Amino acid sequence: MVWWRKGLRRGEEQMQDISRILNNWEFNAEDICARKIVGQDGREKLQVRVDLGMLQMDLDGRPDGTRPHGKTSLLHHFQKKIRKHEAGSQDAFVLVDEDCDRLGQESLQYYHRYVCLLRLGDYDRVIEDTLHNLAIFDLVSAYSTSDEQKLLFEQYRPYVTMINTRARGELRLLEEDYDGALDIVNTGIREIEDMLEAFEEFESADESGEIYALQTWRDEIGRNRPITLKQRLAQQLQEAIAEEKYERAATLRDRLDGLEKNRF
Repeated sequence: MVWWRKGLRRGEEQMQDISRILNNWEFNAEDICARKIVGQDGREKLQVRVDLGMLQMDLDGRPDGTRPHGKTSLLHHFQKKIRKHEAGSQDAFVLVDEDCDRLGQESLQYYHRYVCLLRLGDYDRVIEDTLHNLAIFDLVSAYSTSDEQKLLFEQYRPYVTMINTRARGELRLLEEDYDGALDIVNTGIREIEDMLEAFEEFESADESGEIYALQTWRDEIGRNRPITLKQRLAQQLQEAIAEEKYERAATLRDRLDGLEKNRF
């Protein structure tokens, strides 16, 4: 049987060849190669260049564009199913291993998308996708009877929390709210510390890559934040004292006192 009798004619085969796209989009192993395009359906898509080709995902709903059981996601399907079950039955709802496996596949799709969206700076969608995966973890924790399944999902909670923290902090930085960003980072660090403490199987907080990453970012925010007039005067005062320039130190101290009085 010749090749064009296997389902596609020669012209149709050529139309499906993505070599032209790949040749014009170089793969970089040291970076996430992602971009947004408008699909034939008029909706934005996310494309990711990988070493052997390209991935394409929807930007809204499930990344693969499907609607499991007519819902926007498998998570939403089970959430509705649980509410319906609990409203009409005395028996506890249970997620079987097959349900957990399917939810795990969905969370993997969302992971691939939010990692790329973080690289593109689409922080609102990163927050939405990470919250989706955290909700899946909550669902499995509450309704699976398998400790193995629960641990399988929980091991990723610190990482997803770190990405969610990063996205929320970045939104604050876009508004030049450095204090707000630092508050978010510190809260994220404490949440991850609590997670690690709750599971003996997890690494300690001192060994956590997620905590180290957030601490490093916190230090970077502190270095890059613009200093206030009060902070600048305080630094100049310390320098004047160290250099024994007491007259200048007295002047700087008076200016600092004036700033304090003007606060009230």
